Amino acid sequence: MSANPDRNQPSGEALTPQRIIRFDLVQRVAHWANAVLFGILMLTALPLYFSSVESLVGRHLLIAEIHLWAGLVLPVPLVVSLLGPWGARMRRDIRRISRWTKDEVRWLWRAGWKAPRITDKFNPGQKINAIFVAGAMVVMLGTGLILKWFNVVPVDWRQGATFVHEVLAFAIFIVVIGHIGFAVTHRDALRAMVRGWVPETWARKHAPGWLEEEREAEALRTTKTVRSVESRAAATAGSRGDLP
Repeated sequence: MSANPDRNQPSGEALTPQRIIRFDLVQRVAHWANAVLFGILMLTALPLYFSSVESLVGRHLLIAEIHLWAGLVLPVPLVVSLLGPWGARMRRDIRRISRWTKDEVRWLWRAGWKAPRITDKFNPGQKINAIFVAGAMVVMLGTGLILKWFNVVPVDWRQGATFVHEVLAFAIFIVVIGHIGFAVTHRDALRAMVRGWVPETWARKHAPGWLEEEREAEALRTTKTVRSVESRAAATAGSRGDLP
């Protein structure tokens, strides 16, 4: 956590609210790469599904090819963000999303209305959104491959894949539009996905449990760093014969 002066405060006041890292660079790049690919898929889907749009746009084969390749590449940013040491925070958030408490189930059942307070990093609505998007990516990829190479699968598979692909596409449109609406009306949450951090005051209000975890993790890292420095200093002093 690093301090930053609040520009809204008059000069001379030493108010320095803390910034808490919510998403690291890997997570943000993966999110925006997927957002761009989803945007391409949605835009190219319109002329493919609606003849009136296709008549205005034209270039059916080119649009279909762009749609196909955007769909094939869609899982890549997420997969890459989960691999290697750079994906530690992403993997930790995936485990967090898959972990549910009784209070979170009650919150979801009541749609947040008069529900228990959620203190984790993500509320149940955000968790459901992430699970839906991940599942939709898998299903849309699978059904899209069937529609592309339809001649190697039975007819009933093609019919089922067409139905699922089209229905899920409409659901994705609704979810994405809703996601964008929530993002633009929640400035701190949007800033976290753009710049990576949220104010400590926001975290204390909306995710105090997660804030406490971050504080404990930072204290542990600080302790390890201090011990490492002391150990190296002792080893250096010993090699020079400074120790009794």
